[in-house]
Amino acid sequence: MPKSNIPTRRSNLPVKSAEPRPENIFLFIPNLIGYSRILLAGASLYYMSYHPHYCTILYSFSCLLDALDGYAARKFSQSTKFGAVLDMVTDRCTTSCLLCFLSSAYPKWAILFQGLISLDLASHYMHMYASLDRGAGSHKKVEKKLSRVLNLYYSNNKILFVFCAANELFFLAMYLLSFPQFSSEIHSWPWIVAIATFPICAAKQWINVVQMVKAAVSLAEGDMEQRKKSL
Repeated sequence: MPKSNIPTRRSNLPVKSAEPRPENIFLFIPNLIGYSRILLAGASLYYMSYHPHYCTILYSFSCLLDALDGYAARKFSQSTKFGAVLDMVTDRCTTSCLLCFLSSAYPKWAILFQGLISLDLASHYMHMYASLDRGAGSHKKVEKKLSRVLNLYYSNNKILFVFCAANELFFLAMYLLSFPQFSSEIHSWPWIVAIATFPICAAKQWINVVQMVKAAVSLAEGDMEQRKKSL
């Protein structure tokens, strides 16, 4: 029999394409690294008062992962505001906890360590707030006209890593020196690390002062502009 020439009917209904699966920001790779940093830091705090070796190893791994999460964010295009805040909050909390221990381990220098905690928290909070007020996409985006020092500090990853690493190494060395087995010998490696990293640690505190002052000026200028518009 001859084949039918009756045309087949085609559906005019649009074909629905599969909707893309929604992303879960909390499960991004750099954020997962951030959670592991928190766990390592918490474990180091558990051992801090009585087992300096475990504490130092765990704390050091937590700090090293700080560089890895930034690399992962760039490599996998997973840079997020949540990740940036998680990273900064973790840094501030871990350093503050270590400085709290140093305040109790060195009572005569407690006021200094307490001042460093206050400076670190105040400068970074004010800088973050000022960055949001200026409309900057990240607290690490600082224009040269605002501060050449902060622009160089935040735009160069190598400089940022060296300053942050030396800062933590100095405090870790001071932590180890609070134990007799490390402080008894003047040529022990914690003494060498403390002496070598002290200048950079001091420079890091100066940068915190610059950061806080520049943030205060930026906020004040924003207030003046708003007052001019309202008047």
